[in-house]
Amino acid sequence: MESNLPPIRNSSDDAELRPSRNAPLRLARSGATFLGVSVVSGVLLAGLVLPAAGGIGLTAKGTAESFQNIPDDFKTPPLTQATQIFDAKGGLIAKVYERDRTVIAPELMSPYMRQAQVDIEDARFYEHGAVDLKGVLRAISKNAESGTTSQGASTLTQQYVKNVNVEKAGDDQDAVLEAQRKTLGRKIQELKVAIKLEEELSKDQILTNYLNITYYGNGAYGVEAASQRYFSKPNKDLTIAEAATLAGLVQNPSQYDPKRYPDNAVKRRNVVIDKMLENKHITADQAKEAKAAPLGLNYRDPQNGCITAQAGMGFFCDYVRHVVKQDPAFGPDAAERKKFWAQGGLNIYTTLDPDKQAAAQNAVSSNVRVTDSVSAAATMIEPGTGKILAMAQTRPYGLVKEKNQTVVNLNVDAAMGGGNGFQPGSTFKPVVAAAALEAGLPATQEYSAPNKLEYPTMKTCEGTWKNEARPKTEVPNENPNEKGPYQLKTAMALSVNTYFVQMEQEIGLCAVKQMANKLGITAKASGKPLEEVPAMALGVEEMSPLTMANVYATFAAEGTHCDPIAINRITTVDGKDVPVPAGRCEKAFSESTARAMNTILNGVTENKGTGAALNLDDGRQIAGKTGTSDRKRAAWFNGYTPQLATAVWLGGPAGGVEMRNITINGKYHTEVFGADGPGPIWQDAMNQALRGTPKKSLPMDDIPDSVSRTDSSSRPESTSKPDSSSKPESTSRHDPASKPESTSKPDSSSKPESTSKPDPGNIGDDTDSPSTTPPGSQH
Repeated sequence: MESNLPPIRNSSDDAELRPSRNAPLRLARSGATFLGVSVVSGVLLAGLVLPAAGGIGLTAKGTAESFQNIPDDFKTPPLTQATQIFDAKGGLIAKVYERDRTVIAPELMSPYMRQAQVDIEDARFYEHGAVDLKGVLRAISKNAESGTTSQGASTLTQQYVKNVNVEKAGDDQDAVLEAQRKTLGRKIQELKVAIKLEEELSKDQILTNYLNITYYGNGAYGVEAASQRYFSKPNKDLTIAEAATLAGLVQNPSQYDPKRYPDNAVKRRNVVIDKMLENKHITADQAKEAKAAPLGLNYRDPQNGCITAQAGMGFFCDYVRHVVKQDPAFGPDAAERKKFWAQGGLNIYTTLDPDKQAAAQNAVSSNVRVTDSVSAAATMIEPGTGKILAMAQTRPYGLVKEKNQTVVNLNVDAAMGGGNGFQPGSTFKPVVAAAALEAGLPATQEYSAPNKLEYPTMKTCEGTWKNEARPKTEVPNENPNEKGPYQLKTAMALSVNTYFVQMEQEIGLCAVKQMANKLGITAKASGKPLEEVPAMALGVEEMSPLTMANVYATFAAEGTHCDPIAINRITTVDGKDVPVPAGRCEKAFSESTARAMNTILNGVTENKGTGAALNLDDGRQIAGKTGTSDRKRAAWFNGYTPQLATAVWLGGPAGGVEMRNITINGKYHTEVFGADGPGPIWQDAMNQALRGTPKKSLPMDDIPDSVSRTDSSSRPESTSKPDSSSKPESTSRHDPASKPESTSKPDSSSKPESTSKPDPGNIGDDTDSPSTTPPGSQH
């Protein structure tokens, strides 16, 4: 047998691996394999646990050879740890984890904790190698006397090996049970690995690893999580009595659970204290004082997932979860991204501004009750960066229907945890206007805008849309007295439907769709593709508040569109940065179009506009648009200042509530419009969010409200331009510091402008007719 054993290692071979306190053990540990073989042989010959030996090819005769052949490759996986999500100011939003664990360095562990765990689990830990021969002999004697195998002899190192195997099993319950099976084969394999570990790591390193991996009950893994769970304090601050309480849990976390069975926990704690005294690691006075102390629990319930997020932040937390789980930057597949989210032990620093979040939440909560038949949702975005600053809705995040809770995030698309969105109504009209300005139409564009208009034939990206319904589908204005002529600024202020249908017809549906794409509207909130139909101008394609907030943030950022972002930075527990996708910003339209749009949308909030009552308390400049969907099922106000864009939606969560003869927040409404439903929510949110911030002006142009005409019954023509080959620019602006624009452009390659418009009913004869989705819009 001896010829098959490895030579005893010289003590100097391990000098750099072990602290000086381990020096007397080096020779013994160098002969650990010999001891392991001896123990295995002794166990087999003593007949302590016979059944499983054959499973790994071990017999008394061939023990040494077989033991040498047992694989001892052992890799400790990265320990699953809790991930923490923070707001933009460093406040904790939530913790998420599969196992609540915070790995800490030995200097952050209470010395009482380290000593108590050793004294109760393996008092001779610093005196023996991977196996405790005295412990084995004691177990043989005890088990022989009792005729059972109840007395164990696993060292702390062997326990650590078993815990690692359980950790590797993860959520696979069969693998977990296999790792915990008490068989001879399992014990021998653990022993072989433990021998190798003792050759590679110091005793202090093994103890630290053990304390970070071990389960302490109530979902707490490792001593730091256990300290926070039971005493709401860091492990380094534990007293002798508290450390002894935790150390005593390891043997049976359920039986000694201090929350459920405090008497059991005190008795077990006192056993640990006696062991510490017996081993002369505390004095008699310390032991007496510790045993006399009350259990002293300051229990903290497990706080796992977005369901436990700070008040009002659960929906944003859930949005961040969807971002991580869908972005390939955080893993090549869904399984890896799930691990990254719940096992990574990360610090995720988000864009959420707690002050603006409070402003948004206060506004929706104070204007709509959770018991109302409708809900409200609001999203705030920082123009020029795409940072999501707030995401609020009336009903709280949760699963309890009796408390009016929901986990459906009404602010976002279905793919990100939301619903199928809501018709934005007339808040989509600025998209049509921006497309028209970019196509070369002037900001003074005029149409007759009758009270009713048959949808005209329109060009699409692939062909032609024709109004082939019988009778032909008509679009009305909301007010029966609304009829032209109107120019763009006034038409937007009054939200004249027939005006924007004519504008859409002139530039074509494809131009509108392309502008929508540039503004981040690439599909409906449900994920279905956008439809090129005339009612697009009236906002019939369902959108989410996040999408619409980002559209208006683009107007505020002078035409720069940025994809929405929710994560600023991610670090590992040791402070290393994890790459985070940068926000992508691109120019959606020119600065001249941006100035015109600011002027036009500012007009909505002036005296005759639909949003005239929504100006802010400090008088700062704002711009925005009201909107109400078909059959009053959704109402919106989307608006902005240079620093902040906010979209507010109001309606039935599933889109089925018609807001007529309805009571909201105790106030009766004959019917709800954008200005009197979501408008006050927007106003309250912006007043609070911008309080104390600098007033900034929006870059604007001088655009007249109307042009005098002698024959208002005829269809108006485009106003003449000094240079028909270029888009006209106003020669004056509200901002005197801004660079004036020329009334003509020298670039002859610019798109020429026509001084007359084609007959809207005679665009072409293509028979390919898209869906005639009915109109759904207005103010």
